[in-house]
Amino acid sequence: MTRNSETRVVVTGMGAVTCLGNSVEQFWTSVKSGQSGIREISLVSPDGFPCRVSGEIQNFDPTEHMDRKEARRMARFSQFAIVAADQAVEDSGLDLEKEDLDRIGVLIGSGSGGLPETDVQAEIRVKRGVGRMSPYYIPMMLVNMAAANISHRFNLTGYTNTCVTACAASTQAIGESAEVIRRGDADVIVTGGTEAGICEIGMGGFSTMRALSTWDGDPSKASRPFDKGRDGFAPAEGSGILILESLEHAQARGATIYAEIGGWGVSSDAYHLVQPHPEGSGAAKAMNRALTNAGVTITDIDYINAHGTSTPINDASETKAIKAVFGEHAYNVPVSSTKSMVGHSLGASGSLEAIVCINSINDGVLHPTINQYEPDPDCDLDYIPNVAREVEVNVTLSNSFGFGGQNACLIIKKFM
Repeated sequence: MTRNSETRVVVTGMGAVTCLGNSVEQFWTSVKSGQSGIREISLVSPDGFPCRVSGEIQNFDPTEHMDRKEARRMARFSQFAIVAADQAVEDSGLDLEKEDLDRIGVLIGSGSGGLPETDVQAEIRVKRGVGRMSPYYIPMMLVNMAAANISHRFNLTGYTNTCVTACAASTQAIGESAEVIRRGDADVIVTGGTEAGICEIGMGGFSTMRALSTWDGDPSKASRPFDKGRDGFAPAEGSGILILESLEHAQARGATIYAEIGGWGVSSDAYHLVQPHPEGSGAAKAMNRALTNAGVTITDIDYINAHGTSTPINDASETKAIKAVFGEHAYNVPVSSTKSMVGHSLGASGSLEAIVCINSINDGVLHPTINQYEPDPDCDLDYIPNVAREVEVNVTLSNSFGFGGQNACLIIKKFM
């Protein structure tokens, strides 16, 4: 992938709703300290499901952020996105009354949209009949409604889109947003991802695929990416939202600039609908394309935020992909998995991991991969086991790989 222009794209605002806190500060403070947000599942009864843990949002009341009627007509994944977008817009210092709203867009990634709402309405149809279903069900569950609700909330009438590429969705959304700005179709994009898929139908589907952890001990130890004892991912939910701007626009209004979007890359495994290529070939292509797009080399990368799901196949495949791209230098690059602490929030994961990369750059701290107890010979890189590390960070690579063989990688750089 090559750049469409020399326009630089920067990050000027961030917002987060996570199982480790409903703000960027709470989230970052927790992951730096190696704290887990994985608890016993409560959104659904664990009875009948082999997985008994999840990374659920705590202390979330949508009516603290919108009126009761609006909250009742909005799916949980949209509610998360609205709250994170509120934070990000405020953090950016954008004065929307002074902006050309036709030049501000919204591009959000999500894997499943209103899956819990489908669960609820299907039960109503079966038990009480079609006539008792909510007339708001369809505009609640559609995946594009997170972007639509953000656009409506801020009256943003510019470029709008939704990225639905499973677990790669929000990483790809951020990359696509940068591209929209570079080609001149927007000055500002509200971007990132959101997910709220912890429900009976979602848990059931992932359970029959044997993708989820069946850990029955301390929930905080269930997600263990790259550890020999890993047995599946811990399902999670949340939202991460970024404000991207052209450098020219950000500087003209005197914005605080957190980081620069260096480049991005995507690929398809063209191998299997749910399993990654065993050699990580598609993932390697996405990483190489991101490096090329950003104009950096493997020796420029100071940190890799791994997809690191804690599934046996993904973690071994991703390790092979990193080695394919970095060669022997792979052993010199620190790698860690945010999912070891927050689980896998599917389409929202990449945006939260982008926020991690930005904070790593600005704080000079790499968070650990927790729950590293037994080394796996197939996963032999430096995964920053259990304890955070202070180090200068200028360029990061963030990986997201989704069902369908969808791969997306993002290069985030220190702004200079």
